[in-house]
Amino acid sequence: MANTGIVVTNKERLFRGKSVDDLKKLDTREFAKLLKSRPRRMLMRNFNVVEEFVRRCQKKVAKGKMIKTHQRDIVIVPQLWGMTIQIHNGKEFFPVKITEEMFGHRLGEFSITRKFSKHGAAGIGATKGSKSLSVK
Repeated sequence: MANTGIVVTNKERLFRGKSVDDLKKLDTREFAKLLKSRPRRMLMRNFNVVEEFVRRCQKKVAKGKMIKTHQRDIVIVPQLWGMTIQIHNGKEFFPVKITEEMFGHRLGEFSITRKFSKHGAAGIGATKGSKSLSVK
């Protein structure tokens, strides 16, 4: 099992030694220092894109609108905690509720793009016994 950095003490969730309330007060670049290398680099280089996305989400939540996005590469920051965001998976929007375990991951990781196939019975001509059957 991967170490996510989340520790539970007395029903309070901690991410790398800080509570969610403390993390919400941090700037995006300060929060990036708590992450592993790949999400940290993305946040340090594109912090303005992430902050603009957070601002738009907070405006929509204040108006009571649903949040829909095609941006699957946004790193989840503490300001998004508790929101339900609908993420596009290529065909439809998939609702995802943001929790503290998701901090540092990208939005696209929680909206699966592939569908599991359920195979049915074999078709006509697929087996030797059905080869002689007519197609009509």
